[in-house]
Amino acid sequence: MDVSQYLEIFIDESEEHLQTLSDCIMVLEKEPDNKDTINEVFRAAHSLKGMAGTMGFKRMQHLTHDMENVFQEVRSDHIKVTSGMIDLLFKCLDALEGYVDNIKSTSDEGTEDNEVIIKELNDFIAKTEGAEETGNTETSEAKEAAPESTQEEKAGQEKIELTNDEKKAIREAESNGQHIYVMTVHIQKDCLLKAARAFLVFKAVEDFGQILVYRPSSQDIEDEKFEFEFSFFLASEESEDKIVAVAKAVSEIEKVDAEEIHLDEYVKEAEAQEEQQAKEATAEQKEAPAEAPKAAEKKAPAANAKKQTNAKPVTGRTVRVDIEKLDALMNQVSELIIAKNSLVSISSNESGEYQNQSFHEQIEYLERITTNLHESVMKVRMVPIESVVNKFPRMIRDLSRKLGKKMELYMTGEDTELDRTVVDQIGDPLQHLLRNSADHGLEDNATRVERGKPEVGSIFLKAFQEGNNVIIEVGDDGNGIDVAAVRDKAVERGVITAEQAENMSQKEIINILFLPSFSMAKKITDISGRGVGLDVVKSNIEALGGDVEVRTQLGEGTTFIVRLPLTLAIIQALMVEIRDEKYAIALGSISNIESIPVNEIKYVQAQEVIHLRGAVIPLIRLDQVLDMEEKQEEPENLTVVIVKKGDSLAGLVVDNLIGQQEIVIKSLGKYINNNKIISGATILGDGEVALILDVNTLM
Repeated sequence: MDVSQYLEIFIDESEEHLQTLSDCIMVLEKEPDNKDTINEVFRAAHSLKGMAGTMGFKRMQHLTHDMENVFQEVRSDHIKVTSGMIDLLFKCLDALEGYVDNIKSTSDEGTEDNEVIIKELNDFIAKTEGAEETGNTETSEAKEAAPESTQEEKAGQEKIELTNDEKKAIREAESNGQHIYVMTVHIQKDCLLKAARAFLVFKAVEDFGQILVYRPSSQDIEDEKFEFEFSFFLASEESEDKIVAVAKAVSEIEKVDAEEIHLDEYVKEAEAQEEQQAKEATAEQKEAPAEAPKAAEKKAPAANAKKQTNAKPVTGRTVRVDIEKLDALMNQVSELIIAKNSLVSISSNESGEYQNQSFHEQIEYLERITTNLHESVMKVRMVPIESVVNKFPRMIRDLSRKLGKKMELYMTGEDTELDRTVVDQIGDPLQHLLRNSADHGLEDNATRVERGKPEVGSIFLKAFQEGNNVIIEVGDDGNGIDVAAVRDKAVERGVITAEQAENMSQKEIINILFLPSFSMAKKITDISGRGVGLDVVKSNIEALGGDVEVRTQLGEGTTFIVRLPLTLAIIQALMVEIRDEKYAIALGSISNIESIPVNEIKYVQAQEVIHLRGAVIPLIRLDQVLDMEEKQEEPENLTVVIVKKGDSLAGLVVDNLIGQQEIVIKSLGKYINNNKIISGATILGDGEVALILDVNTLM
């Protein structure tokens, strides 16, 4: 059976189990006797092993099996959790992540056997005193108990009625000397993907023989038209125990009942069972008044099972959705908004029969529908940033050991939601900023103690929503940025002149750190150097429509503030006119709009500025930035759109204001990417194209 159709499910679930293992092992390092966490690790490792085995990834299965064995010993109190074991378990996780990464890219786990790690795991078990004897005792007890329980189960199993074709297929298999097994598989009640589990079981047992009969039918199983158990007849030359073992290895399988049968005997037993049930039914009908409660009791379990199935509001309401499907849905919403804008345009430009109350009511209705649809789609696309940041505590732990610095990561706001496309791409920039804090930001332990600081350095990551943006702050309580040292280094490398350095503000000097190839590191390390500087962090964040700002205090620490838009697809924008061309400016970037008399414009270092409510704001003439012809006559008053980027303000000079509008952002494509001022385009109601200005690049 082809299991490639389940590969995406396997990858998603494997990543979830690996994250669970990572989180739990971090907890165990601080609470080595936490039984709940130990049990959780064992369950996650067991599920991962079963999934890997079913999918045919034997190396991954082998490694997880040995990891599970170690935790079985920990659960049994034969081994104590130590720091050495924690390090080894993290090595196992890294190796398992390597397998999953290979599977993602090639659909194959690769050829790495990780023999060194497996040997270390087995050494832990070998050190356990009496482990082998205990294991043998348990095994023999289990074997002694097994026959009795198996006989009871087999005696109580309901016989399956077979068709003539099915009997013929079973008889042929028997004549070829094969064993015939009737197997009933029970799936855990909280399983979400019953059909997938069933077919993984089929795939596993088909390595040992051929399935001759399905109950319910294979089509019904594929359509999930069954409760939490299904049966099948398997023809095989292998032993029953081996087949049951591989079926049980599939994750979320509660138990597997198996029985070897001979067709003629089985058919006779089935007929006898049917006759017995008919007699009981007749007797029940005769004694219906007295036996009604018993009949109700018989039906009750099924009803209860249905109630339990329906009472799963938390897990049952969450589904994995292919991001491409969401993108297609978003595109449809985009087209709907364009259609709405067209109707608005008609209503404002046309006259006569169109201009009636009913038409305007339809416009308002369409506007409400598109807005609600937009909000609904955005909610579907929004995911917590937790999926990105939950790997950082492990990274900081490893850095602490590697750098020889004591440090702790404090995270808040992991449930803050961002557009899925933003979340997928923000991980690397945040990872680099955290590495930067650990490597360059925090002082060594001795220096911190000398300065009267706690020996353990603090790194923090805070996320919260602010208007139409999500703010992520990454910082530390370390040394802070030495602005004078940055300035001197920039002069030394010829980035700026000594004269320029004298006139630069602290903020302008700090921004030098974001220039390509500029670094204050005395030597490049594999922690925060690696050829990836803050310039790459900045460009990646700006590519998402965001910006990054730095606040620092020498001796107290540094904080990087990352601002990101909630969504990249549909925004509220102010439409403006420059000469005869229309442009859009995101409303979230606008502070206010002013009419400024020309005679109030001042100059600071040859830069036009205005003085507005106690603030000096630089003016940016968009016609010059966009290389347009100058106006022949300067008007007495300028229309200025005040935009903000963090704490910075700037005034954009425009010719006219058109008004606020909900617009759909369309990419200009990879062929038109040489102008960073333009972040995209939108189609207006009359079919005209307006370019969208990225104010972050102007400030």
